[in-house]
Amino acid sequence: MRFLAPFSLDMVDKLNYIIMKYLFSIVITATMLLSACSNNAKEQALIKQQAIAAVKDSLKLDSFKKSEVKKQEDAKIAAQVKEEKRTLLLAERNEAASNSSGNQNYVAPAKKKGWSEAAKGTAIGAGAGALGGALIDKKKGRGAIIGGVVGAGAGYLIGRDKDRKSGRVQPKN
Repeated sequence: MRFLAPFSLDMVDKLNYIIMKYLFSIVITATMLLSACSNNAKEQALIKQQAIAAVKDSLKLDSFKKSEVKKQEDAKIAAQVKEEKRTLLLAERNEAASNSSGNQNYVAPAKKKGWSEAAKGTAIGAGAGALGGALIDKKKGRGAIIGGVVGAGAGYLIGRDKDRKSGRVQPKN
């Protein structure tokens, strides 16, 4: 404080007051600028989050619209299938009525498609029996043969019964 000797204490206090006032205003201004920059970053992050949420919501809405369109298309297809079944049933009834009036003893043979249940049962039973026989018996070949024959017979009987119930094979009288 030697260099301030020619000044009075009141002047020194006033000078200190003015310097402190300027320093305080500079610190306040710097704080405000820095806080404004950080608020801007926070606002931008908030805007990004809102945009992401909006995009996700629009995607959900879009998927809901797609599912509604899919439901409507499925309903149309179901209605078409139902109408086709009804048309076929009416055609079969009309055909049966015209055939029954012309020839009383004639029975139309059932349409046969693909493997019968008896054939499927035989194949599945033979495979399962052979596998089971090979696993159970100590002599693998003998067990597989015996298991295959027994499984094929059981599968055939079960499949034949299913064929009779479905009408593919006429039941025994």
